[in-house]
Amino acid sequence: MQLESLYLYNFKNYEEGYFQFGSKVTCMLGKNGVGKTNALDAIYYLGFTKSALNAHDGQNVKHGESQFSIRGSFSQGDMKSEVACSYTQGTRKSLKVDGNEVNKLSDHIGNYPMVLVAPNDIELIWGGSELRRKFFDSLISQLDRKYLEQLIIYNGHLKQRNSALKLFAVQGVDYDLLHSYDRKLIESGAYIHEKRKAFMTDFLPLLVLHYAFIADNPVETPDVKYRSDCTDRNLEVMYKDALKRDLLLQRTTVGIHRDDFVFYLSDYELKREGSQGQQKSFLISLKLAEFQSIEKAKGLKPILLLDDIFDKLDDDRIHKLITLVVNDTFGQLLITDARPDRSQGLLKEANIEAGVFHIDNGRLMEV
Repeated sequence: MQLESLYLYNFKNYEEGYFQFGSKVTCMLGKNGVGKTNALDAIYYLGFTKSALNAHDGQNVKHGESQFSIRGSFSQGDMKSEVACSYTQGTRKSLKVDGNEVNKLSDHIGNYPMVLVAPNDIELIWGGSELRRKFFDSLISQLDRKYLEQLIIYNGHLKQRNSALKLFAVQGVDYDLLHSYDRKLIESGAYIHEKRKAFMTDFLPLLVLHYAFIADNPVETPDVKYRSDCTDRNLEVMYKDALKRDLLLQRTTVGIHRDDFVFYLSDYELKREGSQGQQKSFLISLKLAEFQSIEKAKGLKPILLLDDIFDKLDDDRIHKLITLVVNDTFGQLLITDARPDRSQGLLKEANIEAGVFHIDNGRLMEV
C-alpha cells in the first residue's frame, strides 16, 4: 500500500499544505518544532481516525481556527482510494472514503494499516500498564475487527459501571443494575482476554527473531509476559468477590482493563534491569514484530512512519534498519529528521533513492 498524496488544511501548525510522494522512501526534513511530526500525525490520522499525540480532536485544529481537514490518496496495485477526515469544533468529526461517509469509524481501522515509530515509544517500557495495553490493543484491532468491537463494548460498559458505583455512594446500591453490567463485562472481557493470549503466541516468535537481528546477541532472549486478573479465574466469582472493594473505592477494580504486558530480557524485567542499548533494541524489535504481524495477517506491507528516531539510536542500530530498507523488508517508508545531512547521507551511502521535503513553519517544500 502506498500513500500518493497528502493535503492538510488548518491541521496543527499547517494553514495549508500539499505534497505528492513519488518514492517508496521519503524524508521530511527541518528544524525541531516546524511541523515534521505533525505531518506524520496527519497520515496516522487517516489510518486510525485519530491523532497519535492528542486525545481530543479539537487539539489538532490550528490556533485561531475552528476546523481542520486532512485528505490522502492511496494506491494498492491497480486500486486507488481517497480518505478524507475533517473536524469542526462543536461537531462530530467526519470520515469519508471515496466521497462516502463512514458512519462507524471502527469499521475503518485496519483498512489502511500503519506502524508509527516515535521517540516517546520508550514510555512503553518506562510507563504504566495502560500504555502497553494501548499498544497491543491498537495492533490487534488492526487485525481483528471483532476484537475492536468488543473492546469498545467493554470500555463503554466499564465507564457506565464506574459512574454507577459513584452514584451508589449517594443514592444506595442497585444490585440488579450492577449485575447487568457484570454480565456484559464478563462476556466481552472473556473474548478480549482469549484474543490477547492467543495473539501473544504468534507475536513472540517474531519479537525473538527481530531482536536477534537488531541486538546481534544470541544469548539474550526477549519475552512478553501477559498478566491478567482473568487468567485461571472464574470471572463471575471474580466480580462478586471484588464487589465490596468496588463499592468502597467507587470504581471497578478487576477485569481486563487492568491487564499488563511485562517486557523481559532473558530472566530479568527490562524496565528495571535493562540497559539503554537493550531497551532500544527491544523497542525496535517490538515495532518490527508489529510490522510483520500486520503484513502476515493482511498480505500487504503497512506504511512505516519513522519520527525522528535517528536521534535516539546509535550508528549500529541505524545501520541495521537501513539494511532492512535495502533488503526491501518495508513498503513505503516516511522519515522525519532534524539533521538533513545525516538521513540523506545514510540513504545515499546505501544507494537508496528517496524523495525529500523540507518543512519550515508548517510549509512543505520539495527540494
